Amino acid sequence: MARPIQASFDLAALKNNFAVARRHAGTAAIMAVIKANAYGHGLLRVARALADADGFALLELDDAVRLRDAGYRQRILLLEGFFSAAELPVIVHHEFTIMVHSREQLQLLKTLRTDKKIDVFLKFNTGMNRLGFAPADSAGLIEEVKALSCVGKIVLTTHFSDAEGVSGIDWQMREFENRVARPGYARSLANSAALLRFPEARGDWVRPGIMLYGASPLEDASAQKLGLTSVMTLKSAIISIQQLKPGDTVGYGSLFSADRNMRIGVVACGYADGYTRHAYNGVPVLVEGVRVPMAGRVSMDMLCVDLTNVPHAAVGSPVVLWGEGLPVEEVAAAAGTVSYELLCAIARRVPVAESD
Repeated sequence: MARPIQASFDLAALKNNFAVARRHAGTAAIMAVIKANAYGHGLLRVARALADADGFALLELDDAVRLRDAGYRQRILLLEGFFSAAELPVIVHHEFTIMVHSREQLQLLKTLRTDKKIDVFLKFNTGMNRLGFAPADSAGLIEEVKALSCVGKIVLTTHFSDAEGVSGIDWQMREFENRVARPGYARSLANSAALLRFPEARGDWVRPGIMLYGASPLEDASAQKLGLTSVMTLKSAIISIQQLKPGDTVGYGSLFSADRNMRIGVVACGYADGYTRHAYNGVPVLVEGVRVPMAGRVSMDMLCVDLTNVPHAAVGSPVVLWGEGLPVEEVAAAAGTVSYELLCAIARRVPVAESD
């Protein structure tokens, strides 16, 4: 008998979430972000469901080639651009679009000899302080890039650091509009949170990511409130039940101690399956559709739950770790992490199933 853990993917939910993004985008084109194996959901599986996207964005050059080889002709944007001159012939051949964010990249582009044009998303650092050119340099920089014989269309872009939180985007929008924006140049600004909260950030290309997978990017609005539906559900089952007496402990480090006679369920899921080891006492799990708290620390192949609220639970009882009935962002918050990490971490050993 196979180990009961499984990740299931609801492609109808993915299409629903894309429709939500489309409504918020208005006339802007949608660049669906499918980096990190489509946030753990499967690159080609997600691309197939999002075939109507105007473009795809990811980091991995090999995966971009896989998309082209699979027949996807949309714009494909490499979100961190390129890392060496050796990648440029591949980029030219497959007609990828590149994010250009550094002087080093610009110098390599100047050495490129090709009759073809590469479209460029020119990135400016308006406050995220990771990648991008200084907005104060935008005028000369735009002209410098425009003058390169290998460069085709130029899109001006930035990334918001707190679109989901209290700081919002006003300060970065002012920096972009006052120092970077130019007539005649398209703009790409909004990630998922900005797309949902700030219509003024739509620009010409929006870049939804986490919302496509049914997780809320906002601190003050649930996925359900936003009309988003979970795409991935991580399921398993109870494989053992332990009877504890007062004072008995559970798992490594004895982080959970019974204060009464109680039943503990052992679930076939651990950090080797991609479930975060940060989770311990109190993190929610569904058993037989009933919310129960985790007990103790996650181990490599198992985790334990308190079955007090599910007296009828037995070996074989179904378990949902996140997804249908239990939002992944809620589990992540209780575990002190983010939904992105949980979704991206699903291990190869976990069997998958999909439904339309």
